[in-house]
Amino acid sequence: MKLQEIKKVREGKYLKNYELVYENRAGREKKYEIVSHHEIAGVSELGSKVSGVSIVAIHQGKMLLLREFRMGVNRFVYNLCAGMKEEEETLEECIRRELYEETGLSLKKIHKILNPAFAAVSICDILNQVAFVEAEGEINDTHMSENEWIQAAFYTKEEMAHLLETEQFSSRAQIAAWFFSVGGFDDL
Repeated sequence: MKLQEIKKVREGKYLKNYELVYENRAGREKKYEIVSHHEIAGVSELGSKVSGVSIVAIHQGKMLLLREFRMGVNRFVYNLCAGMKEEEETLEECIRRELYEETGLSLKKIHKILNPAFAAVSICDILNQVAFVEAEGEINDTHMSENEWIQAAFYTKEEMAHLLETEQFSSRAQIAAWFFSVGGFDDL
């Protein structure tokens, strides 16, 4: 597989659509579409910039989940607190801001930030980092944008196990919730 050309085909407010032209294994041309948060000037920039963070937050032995309406699937799903990194923002600043904006909580401690990973490798070049943190304060949704509907809550392992059997999740939240429910974050 050899990438021959990349060109922007649409400029959206948050996402840009690109068409990639590949030479496939048989030597024939293959066109493929992706989206990106970033302006991609050339092949070397494809998948090279971190877009945001997903936050696995623990407080007093419970894990934070957001029940939020997601327009892309027209339903409520359970998700992690997450968001896009602003241009000049550090990752820690992004974590603090997103945690506060979506829940009203404060960042107490960062336990671990994983290396960047692709969010949806089949359709975009978006790199995301996962942060494992300890949060503090009280949940307060007065900071939420009018374009979002988010209900934040902390869940015990038992409550999380029940949600995993009865509710829909984003894949990243589902993985973190399952790991938490089986004691995977007991050392945090």
